[in-house]
Amino acid sequence: MRVEVVYALPERHDSITLNLPEKATVGEALAASGIRERHPGIDLSRLGIFGRAVKEDAPLADGDRVEIYRPLAVDPKEARRRRARKR
Repeated sequence: MRVEVVYALPERHDSITLNLPEKATVGEALAASGIRERHPGIDLSRLGIFGRAVKEDAPLADGDRVEIYRPLAVDPKEARRRRARKR
């Protein structure tokens, strides 16, 4: 089955398309992608498939896109408060 692993950075993105065996998991896709080696210190605690949060043991289907999410720079509630104060 064919899956894509994507990690978006502020200035660029890193993506790789993989051919994996049936019943592969998100964790297996991450290992096969080499993403940990290319981005030492990467936080893999926030993962998703097409915007739906998943864990590393989640099964994959053909055509899935595994997304690695970065931590938010600012809490959305705090950002709204700051905008409201400026008005």
